[in-house]
Amino acid sequence: MTPLDFDLDTPANDGLLTPLFGRVRLRTLILLRWLAVTGQTLTVLLVHYGLGFDLPLGACLGVIAASAWLNAWLALAQPTQRFAKDWEAFGQLTYDMLQLTALLALTGGMTNPFSVMLVAPVVIAVAALPLQYWIALASIAALGSLAMARFHLPLPWGDGQALVFPLPYVVGMWIALVIAIAFTAIYAWLVGREAQRMGTALAATQNVLAREQRLAALGALSAAAAHELGTPLATIQLTAKEMAIMAKDEEMKEDAQLLVSQAQRCRDILKRLSESHETTDKMHARLGLREAMEEAAAPLRGLGPHIALMIEPNHNEPDHPMLKRKVELIYAMGNFIENAVDFAKTQVSVIARWDQDSIAFTIKDDGPGFPPDILAKIGEPYVTTRRHEPGYGGMGLGVFIAITLAERLHGKVYFDNARDTGGAEITIRLPRKELEADPYYDAAIGPQPATDLPPLYEDAAQ
Repeated sequence: MTPLDFDLDTPANDGLLTPLFGRVRLRTLILLRWLAVTGQTLTVLLVHYGLGFDLPLGACLGVIAASAWLNAWLALAQPTQRFAKDWEAFGQLTYDMLQLTALLALTGGMTNPFSVMLVAPVVIAVAALPLQYWIALASIAALGSLAMARFHLPLPWGDGQALVFPLPYVVGMWIALVIAIAFTAIYAWLVGREAQRMGTALAATQNVLAREQRLAALGALSAAAAHELGTPLATIQLTAKEMAIMAKDEEMKEDAQLLVSQAQRCRDILKRLSESHETTDKMHARLGLREAMEEAAAPLRGLGPHIALMIEPNHNEPDHPMLKRKVELIYAMGNFIENAVDFAKTQVSVIARWDQDSIAFTIKDDGPGFPPDILAKIGEPYVTTRRHEPGYGGMGLGVFIAITLAERLHGKVYFDNARDTGGAEITIRLPRKELEADPYYDAAIGPQPATDLPPLYEDAAQ
Protein backbone atom coordinates (compact mmCIF):
# COMPACT_ATOMS: atom_id res chain seq x y z
CA MET A 1 0.00 0.00 0.00
CA THR A 2 1.44 3.37 -1.02
CA PRO A 3 1.32 6.59 0.99
CA LEU A 4 -1.53 7.76 -1.21
CA ASP A 5 -3.50 4.55 -0.97
CA PHE A 6 -6.79 4.66 0.85
CA ASP A 7 -7.99 2.88 3.94
CA LEU A 8 -11.59 1.91 4.54
CA ASP A 9 -11.09 0.14 7.85
CA THR A 10 -9.87 2.95 10.09
CA PRO A 11 -12.67 3.61 12.60
CA ALA A 12 -11.98 7.31 12.86
CA ASN A 13 -12.50 7.70 9.13
CA ASP A 14 -16.15 6.72 9.41
CA GLY A 15 -16.20 4.98 6.05
CA LEU A 16 -14.62 7.84 4.11
CA LEU A 17 -11.73 7.31 1.76
CA THR A 18 -8.71 8.76 3.53
CA PRO A 19 -5.04 8.71 2.57
CA LEU A 20 -2.44 6.82 4.52
CA PHE A 21 0.88 8.45 5.27
CA GLY A 22 4.30 7.04 6.13
CA ARG A 23 6.12 4.21 4.36
CA VAL A 24 9.22 4.93 2.35
CA ARG A 25 10.50 3.74 -0.99
CA LEU A 26 13.64 1.62 -1.11
CA ARG A 27 15.08 4.18 -3.52
CA THR A 28 14.80 6.90 -0.87
CA LEU A 29 16.70 4.84 1.70
CA ILE A 30 19.43 4.12 -0.86
CA LEU A 31 19.68 7.79 -1.83
CA LEU A 32 19.97 8.89 1.81
CA ARG A 33 22.70 6.30 2.41
CA TRP A 34 24.63 7.52 -0.65
CA LEU A 35 24.48 11.03 0.77
CA ALA A 36 25.77 9.71 4.10
CA VAL A 37 28.59 7.79 2.39
CA THR A 38 29.61 10.87 0.41
CA GLY A 39 29.52 13.14 3.46
CA GLN A 40 31.43 10.69 5.65
CA THR A 41 34.11 10.12 3.02
CA LEU A 42 34.68 13.82 2.39
CA THR A 43 34.79 14.56 6.12
CA VAL A 44 37.29 11.80 6.89
CA LEU A 45 39.59 12.79 4.01
CA LEU A 46 39.37 16.50 4.85
CA VAL A 47 40.15 15.95 8.54
CA HIS A 48 43.02 13.54 7.80
CA TYR A 49 44.70 15.25 4.85
CA GLY A 50 43.36 18.80 5.01
CA LEU A 51 43.57 19.47 8.75
CA GLY A 52 46.39 17.05 9.45
CA PHE A 53 44.71 14.99 12.18
CA ASP A 54 45.93 11.42 12.50
CA LEU A 55 42.82 9.27 11.88
CA PRO A 56 42.73 5.46 11.57
CA LEU A 57 42.12 6.04 7.89
CA GLY A 58 41.94 2.40 6.77
CA ALA A 59 39.39 1.40 9.41
CA CYS A 60 37.27 4.51 8.78
CA LEU A 61 37.20 4.00 5.02
CA GLY A 62 36.44 0.31 5.54
CA VAL A 63 33.36 1.14 7.62
CA ILE A 64 32.22 3.62 4.97
CA ALA A 65 32.90 1.09 2.18
CA ALA A 66 30.56 -1.38 3.91
CA SER A 67 27.68 1.09 3.47
CA ALA A 68 28.64 1.67 -0.17
CA TRP A 69 28.70 -2.09 -0.80
CA LEU A 70 25.27 -2.52 0.83
CA ASN A 71 23.84 0.26 -1.32
CA ALA A 72 25.28 -1.21 -4.51
CA TRP A 73 23.86 -4.64 -3.67
CA LEU A 74 20.38 -3.25 -2.89
CA ALA A 75 20.35 -1.21 -6.10
CA LEU A 76 21.21 -4.28 -8.20
CA ALA A 77 19.29 -7.00 -6.35
CA GLN A 78 16.08 -5.19 -5.39
CA PRO A 79 13.49 -3.15 -7.33
CA THR A 80 14.17 0.29 -5.89
CA GLN A 81 10.75 1.71 -6.83
CA ARG A 82 8.87 -0.53 -4.41
CA PHE A 83 7.94 0.49 -0.90
CA ALA A 84 10.07 -1.04 1.80
CA LYS A 85 8.24 -3.11 4.37
CA ASP A 86 8.35 -1.73 7.88
CA TRP A 87 10.78 -4.37 9.10
CA GLU A 88 13.01 -3.79 6.05
CA ALA A 89 13.21 -0.05 6.61
CA PHE A 90 13.82 -0.64 10.32
CA GLY A 91 16.64 -3.08 9.54
CA GLN A 92 18.35 -0.67 7.15
CA LEU A 93 18.07 2.27 9.54
CA THR A 94 19.41 0.09 12.35
CA TYR A 95 22.40 -0.75 10.14
CA ASP A 96 22.93 2.96 9.43
CA MET A 97 22.82 3.67 13.15
CA LEU A 98 25.36 0.95 13.95
CA GLN A 99 27.63 2.00 11.07
CA LEU A 100 27.65 5.60 12.24
CA THR A 101 28.26 4.49 15.84
CA ALA A 102 31.27 2.42 14.70
CA LEU A 103 32.67 5.33 12.68
CA LEU A 104 32.32 7.67 15.66
CA ALA A 105 33.94 5.11 18.00
CA LEU A 106 37.00 5.12 15.71
CA THR A 107 37.25 8.91 15.92
CA GLY A 108 36.73 9.87 19.57
CA GLY A 109 33.31 8.54 20.48
CA MET A 110 31.12 11.00 22.38
CA THR A 111 33.85 13.63 22.28
CA ASN A 112 33.57 13.78 18.48
CA PRO A 113 31.38 16.81 17.59
CA PHE A 114 29.77 14.77 14.80
CA SER A 115 28.13 12.46 17.37
CA VAL A 116 25.02 14.63 17.04
CA MET A 117 24.44 12.91 13.66
CA LEU A 118 23.04 9.92 15.56
CA VAL A 119 19.76 11.85 15.65
CA ALA A 120 19.32 11.60 11.84
CA PRO A 121 18.32 7.90 11.50
CA VAL A 122 15.84 8.30 14.36
CA VAL A 123 14.14 11.26 12.67
CA ILE A 124 13.87 9.28 9.42
CA ALA A 125 12.34 6.38 11.35
CA VAL A 126 9.79 8.69 12.98
CA ALA A 127 8.71 9.95 9.56
CA ALA A 128 8.49 6.53 7.91
CA LEU A 129 7.81 3.84 10.53
CA PRO A 130 5.18 2.97 13.13
CA LEU A 131 5.63 3.97 16.75
CA GLN A 132 7.17 0.74 18.04
CA TYR A 133 9.90 0.75 15.37
CA TRP A 134 11.20 4.26 15.92
CA ILE A 135 11.10 3.80 19.70
CA ALA A 136 13.24 0.67 19.25
CA LEU A 137 15.66 2.57 17.00
CA ALA A 138 15.89 5.45 19.49
CA SER A 139 16.70 2.91 22.21
CA ILE A 140 19.42 1.40 20.02
CA ALA A 141 20.85 4.90 19.49
CA ALA A 142 20.92 5.57 23.25
CA LEU A 143 22.55 2.21 24.06
CA GLY A 144 25.00 2.50 21.17
CA SER A 145 26.08 5.97 22.23
CA LEU A 146 26.53 4.70 25.81
CA ALA A 147 28.76 1.87 24.58
CA MET A 148 30.61 4.29 22.33
CA ALA A 149 31.24 6.62 25.28
CA ARG A 150 32.92 3.76 27.12
CA PHE A 151 34.76 2.03 24.28
CA HIS A 152 36.31 4.31 21.67
CA LEU A 153 39.63 5.40 20.24
CA PRO A 154 41.01 8.74 21.41
CA LEU A 155 39.88 11.87 19.64
CA PRO A 156 42.68 12.73 17.17
CA TRP A 157 44.45 15.99 17.93
CA GLY A 158 47.43 17.98 16.76
CA ASP A 159 51.01 16.71 17.01
CA GLY A 160 49.73 13.15 17.51
CA GLN A 161 48.49 13.92 21.00
CA ALA A 162 45.16 12.55 22.23
CA LEU A 163 42.68 15.02 23.71
CA VAL A 164 41.19 13.48 26.87
CA PHE A 165 38.05 14.99 28.36
CA PRO A 166 37.04 14.54 32.00
CA LEU A 167 34.41 11.93 32.76
CA PRO A 168 31.67 14.40 33.85
CA TYR A 169 31.96 16.15 30.48
CA VAL A 170 31.62 12.86 28.57
CA VAL A 171 28.62 11.83 30.69
CA GLY A 172 27.07 15.25 30.09
CA MET A 173 27.60 14.85 26.35
CA TRP A 174 25.89 11.47 26.42
CA ILE A 175 22.92 12.79 28.41
CA ALA A 176 22.61 15.76 26.05
CA LEU A 177 22.64 13.42 23.04
CA VAL A 178 19.96 11.16 24.55
CA ILE A 179 17.79 14.18 25.34
CA ALA A 180 18.30 15.50 21.80
CA ILE A 181 17.29 12.14 20.32
CA ALA A 182 14.20 11.85 22.55
CA PHE A 183 13.06 15.45 22.08
CA THR A 184 13.62 15.47 18.31
CA ALA A 185 11.88 12.13 17.85
CA ILE A 186 8.83 13.04 19.95
CA TYR A 187 8.56 16.48 18.33
CA ALA A 188 8.76 15.02 14.81
CA TRP A 189 6.22 12.33 15.72
CA LEU A 190 3.69 14.82 17.12
CA VAL A 191 4.05 17.16 14.15
CA GLY A 192 3.81 14.29 11.66
CA ARG A 193 0.79 12.84 13.43
CA GLU A 194 -0.98 16.19 13.35
CA ALA A 195 -0.16 16.61 9.65
CA GLN A 196 -1.54 13.13 8.97
CA ARG A 197 -4.77 13.89 10.81
CA MET A 198 -5.20 17.18 8.99
CA GLY A 199 -4.47 15.58 5.63
CA THR A 200 -6.97 12.80 6.31
CA ALA A 201 -9.64 15.27 7.39
CA LEU A 202 -9.05 17.49 4.37
CA ALA A 203 -9.36 14.47 2.08
CA ALA A 204 -12.70 13.68 3.73
CA THR A 205 -13.76 17.30 3.20
CA GLN A 206 -12.97 17.04 -0.49
CA ASN A 207 -14.98 13.81 -0.73
CA VAL A 208 -18.02 15.38 0.94
CA LEU A 209 -17.87 18.53 -1.17
CA ALA A 210 -17.48 16.55 -4.39
CA ARG A 211 -20.52 14.44 -3.48
CA GLU A 212 -22.62 17.53 -2.77
CA GLN A 213 -21.55 19.13 -6.05
CA ARG A 214 -22.53 16.01 -7.96
CA LEU A 215 -25.98 16.15 -6.40
CA ALA A 216 -26.30 19.81 -7.31
CA ALA A 217 -25.44 18.97 -10.93
CA LEU A 218 -28.35 16.52 -11.32
CA GLY A 219 -30.66 19.34 -12.40
CA ALA A 220 -28.49 20.18 -15.39
CA LEU A 221 -28.30 16.49 -16.26
CA SER A 222 -32.10 16.18 -16.25
CA ALA A 223 -32.41 19.16 -18.62
CA ALA A 224 -29.88 17.62 -20.99
CA ALA A 225 -31.75 14.31 -20.91
CA ALA A 226 -35.05 16.07 -21.66
CA HIS A 227 -33.48 17.83 -24.62
CA GLU A 228 -31.84 14.71 -26.04
CA LEU A 229 -34.92 12.48 -25.64
CA GLY A 230 -37.29 14.97 -27.27
CA THR A 231 -36.24 14.16 -30.86
CA PRO A 232 -36.52 10.33 -30.72
CA LEU A 233 -39.88 10.60 -28.93
CA ALA A 234 -41.18 12.91 -31.67
CA THR A 235 -40.08 10.36 -34.28
CA ILE A 236 -41.80 7.52 -32.39
CA GLN A 237 -45.00 9.58 -32.09
CA LEU A 238 -45.02 10.48 -35.78
CA THR A 239 -44.42 6.86 -36.82
CA ALA A 240 -47.17 5.62 -34.47
CA LYS A 241 -49.64 8.13 -35.96
CA GLU A 242 -48.88 6.90 -39.47
CA MET A 243 -49.30 3.30 -38.30
CA ALA A 244 -52.67 4.21 -36.76
CA ILE A 245 -53.84 5.78 -40.03
CA MET A 246 -52.64 2.91 -42.22
CA ALA A 247 -53.72 0.08 -39.90
CA LYS A 248 -56.63 -1.98 -41.25
CA ASP A 249 -56.96 -4.24 -38.24
CA GLU A 250 -58.86 -2.60 -35.37
CA GLU A 251 -56.67 -4.13 -32.69
CA MET A 252 -53.47 -2.92 -34.40
CA LYS A 253 -55.00 0.53 -34.76
CA GLU A 254 -55.72 0.65 -31.01
CA ASP A 255 -52.14 -0.40 -30.27
CA ALA A 256 -50.81 2.34 -32.53
CA GLN A 257 -53.06 4.93 -30.86
CA LEU A 258 -51.80 3.71 -27.49
CA LEU A 259 -48.23 4.28 -28.67
CA VAL A 260 -49.17 7.79 -29.78
CA SER A 261 -50.77 8.61 -26.42
CA GLN A 262 -47.85 7.20 -24.39
CA ALA A 263 -45.29 9.00 -26.53
CA GLN A 264 -47.25 12.22 -25.98
CA ARG A 265 -47.28 11.51 -22.25
CA CYS A 266 -43.50 11.07 -22.27
CA ARG A 267 -43.10 14.35 -24.14
CA ASP A 268 -45.33 16.12 -21.60
CA ILE A 269 -43.23 14.71 -18.74
CA LEU A 270 -40.03 15.87 -20.40
CA LYS A 271 -41.59 19.26 -21.07
CA ARG A 272 -42.50 19.68 -17.40
CA LEU A 273 -39.04 18.48 -16.41
CA SER A 274 -37.42 20.97 -18.75
CA GLU A 275 -39.68 23.81 -17.60
CA SER A 276 -38.98 22.92 -13.99
CA HIS A 277 -35.29 23.05 -14.65
CA GLU A 278 -35.55 26.40 -16.41
CA THR A 279 -37.23 27.77 -13.33
CA THR A 280 -34.65 26.03 -11.22
CA ASP A 281 -31.90 27.53 -13.35
CA LYS A 282 -33.07 30.95 -12.23
CA MET A 283 -33.69 29.88 -8.66
CA HIS A 284 -31.11 27.14 -8.28
CA ALA A 285 -28.28 29.64 -8.30
CA ARG A 286 -30.01 31.82 -5.66
CA LEU A 287 -32.18 31.35 -2.61
CA GLY A 288 -33.45 33.38 0.32
CA LEU A 289 -32.37 33.19 3.93
CA ARG A 290 -35.38 31.10 4.91
CA GLU A 291 -34.92 28.71 1.99
CA ALA A 292 -31.26 28.20 2.91
CA MET A 293 -32.16 27.41 6.52
CA GLU A 294 -35.00 25.11 5.53
CA GLU A 295 -32.86 23.23 3.02
CA ALA A 296 -30.24 22.61 5.71
CA ALA A 297 -32.79 21.66 8.38
CA ALA A 298 -35.30 19.65 6.30
CA PRO A 299 -33.54 16.24 6.55
CA LEU A 300 -33.46 16.57 10.35
CA ARG A 301 -37.09 17.42 11.04
CA GLY A 302 -38.99 14.80 13.00
CA LEU A 303 -35.88 13.31 14.59
CA GLY A 304 -36.74 14.56 18.08
CA PRO A 305 -36.25 18.20 19.09
CA HIS A 306 -38.29 20.91 17.39
CA ILE A 307 -36.27 22.97 14.89
CA ALA A 308 -37.33 26.62 14.99
CA LEU A 309 -36.19 28.76 12.06
CA MET A 310 -36.07 32.49 12.75
CA ILE A 311 -35.10 35.60 10.83
CA GLU A 312 -34.21 38.69 12.84
CA PRO A 313 -35.32 41.68 10.77
CA ASN A 314 -32.92 44.49 9.97
CA HIS A 315 -34.86 47.75 10.15
CA ASN A 316 -32.31 49.49 7.96
CA GLU A 317 -32.82 46.86 5.25
CA PRO A 318 -36.37 45.46 5.40
CA ASP A 319 -35.86 43.17 2.39
CA HIS A 320 -34.15 39.88 3.14
CA PRO A 321 -30.96 39.42 1.09
CA MET A 322 -30.96 36.80 -1.64
CA LEU A 323 -28.07 34.35 -1.47
CA LYS A 324 -26.03 32.51 -4.04
CA ARG A 325 -26.60 28.81 -3.66
CA LYS A 326 -23.43 27.55 -2.03
CA VAL A 327 -23.11 23.84 -1.32
CA GLU A 328 -20.53 24.69 1.33
CA LEU A 329 -23.01 26.82 3.30
CA ILE A 330 -25.85 24.28 3.16
CA TYR A 331 -23.63 21.40 4.22
CA ALA A 332 -21.90 23.35 7.01
CA MET A 333 -25.18 24.64 8.43
CA GLY A 334 -26.77 21.18 8.16
CA ASN A 335 -23.86 19.60 10.00
CA PHE A 336 -24.14 22.03 12.91
CA ILE A 337 -27.92 21.59 13.05
CA GLU A 338 -27.43 17.81 13.15
CA ASN A 339 -25.08 18.12 16.11
CA ALA A 340 -27.56 20.42 17.87
CA VAL A 341 -30.43 17.96 17.26
CA ASP A 342 -28.36 15.12 18.72
CA PHE A 343 -27.77 16.91 22.01
CA ALA A 344 -30.80 19.19 22.40
CA LYS A 345 -33.51 18.39 24.94
CA THR A 346 -36.56 19.89 23.26
CA GLN A 347 -35.61 22.62 20.75
CA VAL A 348 -33.00 23.77 18.27
CA SER A 349 -33.09 27.37 17.05
CA VAL A 350 -31.61 28.54 13.76
CA ILE A 351 -31.45 32.33 13.53
CA ALA A 352 -30.45 34.39 10.50
CA ARG A 353 -29.14 37.95 10.81
CA TRP A 354 -27.54 40.33 8.40
CA ASP A 355 -26.01 43.78 8.25
CA GLN A 356 -24.26 45.82 5.62
CA ASP A 357 -21.10 43.72 5.63
CA SER A 358 -21.98 40.20 6.73
CA ILE A 359 -24.64 37.50 6.96
CA ALA A 360 -24.73 35.27 10.03
CA PHE A 361 -26.52 32.05 10.94
CA THR A 362 -26.68 31.05 14.60
CA ILE A 363 -27.56 27.49 15.66
CA LYS A 364 -28.23 26.92 19.35
CA ASP A 365 -29.89 24.23 21.42
CA ASP A 366 -31.09 23.66 24.98
CA GLY A 367 -28.76 20.74 25.62
CA PRO A 368 -25.83 20.44 28.05
CA GLY A 369 -23.56 22.79 26.05
CA PHE A 370 -19.84 22.52 25.40
CA PRO A 371 -17.55 21.44 28.24
CA PRO A 372 -14.64 23.88 28.68
CA ASP A 373 -12.04 21.30 27.60
CA ILE A 374 -13.90 20.59 24.34
CA LEU A 375 -14.72 24.25 23.68
CA ALA A 376 -11.02 25.13 23.63
CA LYS A 377 -10.22 22.48 20.99
CA ILE A 378 -13.22 22.54 18.64
CA GLY A 379 -12.08 22.72 15.04
CA GLU A 380 -9.35 20.11 15.31
CA PRO A 381 -10.14 16.86 13.47
CA TYR A 382 -11.02 13.89 15.69
CA VAL A 383 -11.08 15.95 18.89
CA THR A 384 -13.42 13.37 20.40
CA THR A 385 -15.88 10.70 19.38
CA ARG A 386 -19.63 11.01 19.66
CA ARG A 387 -20.51 9.53 23.04
CA HIS A 388 -24.14 10.63 23.52
CA GLU A 389 -23.50 11.37 27.16
CA PRO A 390 -24.23 14.62 28.97
CA GLY A 391 -21.30 16.96 28.84
CA TYR A 392 -19.77 15.77 25.58
CA GLY A 393 -20.20 17.77 22.41
CA GLY A 394 -19.46 14.91 20.05
CA MET A 395 -17.49 17.32 17.85
CA GLY A 396 -15.08 15.55 15.53
CA LEU A 397 -14.41 15.23 11.82
CA GLY A 398 -17.86 16.51 10.78
CA VAL A 399 -17.29 19.82 12.53
CA PHE A 400 -13.80 20.12 11.04
CA ILE A 401 -15.33 19.62 7.56
CA ALA A 402 -18.05 22.21 8.25
CA ILE A 403 -15.50 24.76 9.48
CA THR A 404 -13.30 24.11 6.44
CA LEU A 405 -16.25 24.64 4.09
CA ALA A 406 -17.19 27.89 5.84
CA GLU A 407 -13.62 29.09 5.52
CA ARG A 408 -13.78 28.36 1.80
CA LEU A 409 -16.39 31.12 1.68
CA HIS A 410 -14.02 33.41 3.64
CA GLY A 411 -16.21 33.06 6.70
CA LYS A 412 -15.61 32.23 10.34
CA VAL A 413 -17.30 29.91 12.80
CA TYR A 414 -17.65 30.83 16.47
CA PHE A 415 -18.43 28.38 19.28
CA ASP A 416 -19.87 29.29 22.66
CA ASN A 417 -22.52 28.30 25.18
CA ALA A 418 -25.82 30.16 24.95
CA ARG A 419 -26.58 32.39 27.92
CA ASP A 420 -30.36 31.97 27.65
CA THR A 421 -30.60 28.19 27.18
CA GLY A 422 -27.24 27.02 28.53
CA GLY A 423 -26.81 24.83 25.46
CA ALA A 424 -24.32 25.01 22.63
CA GLU A 425 -24.30 28.06 20.35
CA ILE A 426 -22.58 28.09 16.96
CA THR A 427 -22.43 31.13 14.69
CA ILE A 428 -21.42 31.02 11.04
CA ARG A 429 -20.51 34.56 9.92
CA LEU A 430 -19.85 35.08 6.22
CA PRO A 431 -18.98 38.18 4.18
CA ARG A 432 -22.10 39.49 2.45
CA LYS A 433 -20.33 40.17 -0.83
CA GLU A 434 -19.36 36.48 -0.96
CA LEU A 435 -22.93 35.21 -0.54
CA GLU A 436 -25.36 37.81 -1.84
CA ALA A 437 -26.98 37.39 -5.24
CA ASP A 438 -29.30 39.65 -7.21
CA PRO A 439 -32.97 39.32 -6.11
CA TYR A 440 -35.03 36.98 -8.27
CA TYR A 441 -37.07 38.93 -10.77
CA ASP A 442 -40.35 37.63 -12.20
CA ALA A 443 -41.24 39.40 -15.43
CA ALA A 444 -44.96 39.03 -14.74
CA ILE A 445 -45.18 40.40 -11.20
CA GLY A 446 -41.84 42.15 -10.67
CA PRO A 447 -39.24 41.77 -7.96
CA GLN A 448 -40.05 39.37 -5.17
CA PRO A 449 -38.61 40.58 -1.84
CA ALA A 450 -38.83 38.01 0.94
CA THR A 451 -40.63 40.16 3.50
CA ASP A 452 -43.27 37.82 4.93
CA LEU A 453 -42.54 34.57 6.70
CA PRO A 454 -44.86 31.59 6.24
CA PRO A 455 -46.42 29.97 9.34
CA LEU A 456 -43.59 27.41 9.45
CA TYR A 457 -41.17 30.07 10.63
CA GLU A 458 -41.16 32.08 13.84
CA ASP A 459 -40.12 35.70 13.54
CA ALA A 460 -37.60 36.58 16.21
CA ALA A 461 -39.14 40.04 16.47
CA GLN A 462 -42.37 38.66 17.92
